[in-house]
Amino acid sequence: MAKFADLPVVEVATNIEAPPRFVWALVRDINLPAQFQSEFTGAEWLDDGDVQVGSRFVGHNQRGEWNWETTSWVVEYEPERVFSWAVSDRDNPGAIWTFRLEPANGGTSLTYHRQLGPGPSGLTSAIKRNPDNEESIISARDAEHRDNMQAVVDGVKKLAELKG
Repeated sequence: MAKFADLPVVEVATNIEAPPRFVWALVRDINLPAQFQSEFTGAEWLDDGDVQVGSRFVGHNQRGEWNWETTSWVVEYEPERVFSWAVSDRDNPGAIWTFRLEPANGGTSLTYHRQLGPGPSGLTSAIKRNPDNEESIISARDAEHRDNMQAVVDGVKKLAELKG
């Protein structure tokens, strides 16, 4: 089991029978994940203009009775290839989330990746309150994220293949 200092990773992937441009049109929409998963409820851009490295958005989340917002910074943005953002602090993020697209057999391989840390987050607060349970806290959070991430890539696949 992982500790927070290990920068725990969750990754899900799928192959989509649609070209990268169709998949990209979906994953670059910061609100798309809200359609398919249970925690993220939406977001809005803080900066005007085209999305680029350094662009910021506020994300809204709900888990049970808890509601919270995070500010994220785009840290990698290459159309039809990669969209990655750092949560809470650009230089010391609480998490980094990434969509990565690769052409594959006339379609697209889509990978959705999450790395916790190295910066603080709500999870680090929970760990500080219960340090003896760090590994089980991380394991439970990884499982929640994995389920939500899988729902997102499955939803993207369905929408992209309808377009393609």
